[in-house]
Amino acid sequence: MRFDSADFPDALTLSARIDGGGLHGDLATPSRRAKLDAVRSLYYRRPRGLAFPGLDAQDAHFAVLQARYGLGGVLASLPDCLYVNHPHAIADCEFKPAQLAVAAGLGFVVPPTLITNDVREARTFAAEHGPVVYKPLRFSPYRQDGQALTIWVAEVDPAELDESIAGTAHLFQSRIPAAGFLRVTAIGDRLLSTRIDCGELLDWRYDYDALTYTAVEPPPGLADLITAFLKRFGLVFGCFDFALRPDGEAVFLECNANGQWAWLEEPTGLPMTAALADLLERGAA
Repeated sequence: MRFDSADFPDALTLSARIDGGGLHGDLATPSRRAKLDAVRSLYYRRPRGLAFPGLDAQDAHFAVLQARYGLGGVLASLPDCLYVNHPHAIADCEFKPAQLAVAAGLGFVVPPTLITNDVREARTFAAEHGPVVYKPLRFSPYRQDGQALTIWVAEVDPAELDESIAGTAHLFQSRIPAAGFLRVTAIGDRLLSTRIDCGELLDWRYDYDALTYTAVEPPPGLADLITAFLKRFGLVFGCFDFALRPDGEAVFLECNANGQWAWLEEPTGLPMTAALADLLERGAA
């Protein structure tokens, strides 16, 4: 059964009861109906946001909150269900400072990082760890002259570090001299690893046509660290990105708990779809 939470309430109907027998009831689309207490697995894949366009702003805000905590609360509470991943675990893992702190504590190689709104600290960090790059702490839709923009990872000229930094939190990292990048897709207990070569690009997402992909084995010891990271955040799926130093050492960049993976399957031959299907079929057992 495939559905989008944004279809609620027009094309998605919920009826959940909670009593001495636990949580049970039904979730229905125009073509499918699922028993809530019989769901074996739930693949949470970037649903659209809830919206109530027919209501005024105040009523719509109220309705969105009721749907979020009603429908969302039920979907987050399915008994004996395998979540790939649980929406609360995804939300926890979206905080980059938490990711970096956990990764460092587990023993990953982590680039020197500063999160600040203090221009003096930013200048000191750039002097100590330059060259440095800037990364947004959270993806957010950004438009300029009506056009959607992406904020890429970019090297920072120290001369650009001015008082505007005081306006909000900024993340700066020491730039890693990367000979390539590594994307490790963890699906259950399987790790599917791809080396990404991108020439001189600092952010390989900038130009997919310039990329080459090679299926590789992860460096020694990395699998155990990834397993520990997943356990720490309560995840069974994650897309891990690393920068590869010229000596082959993998430097942790981030984990996307709801990341893209399908585009890598064809050029590498890695059985990603099969691994995900096997995981969902297995369920919580």
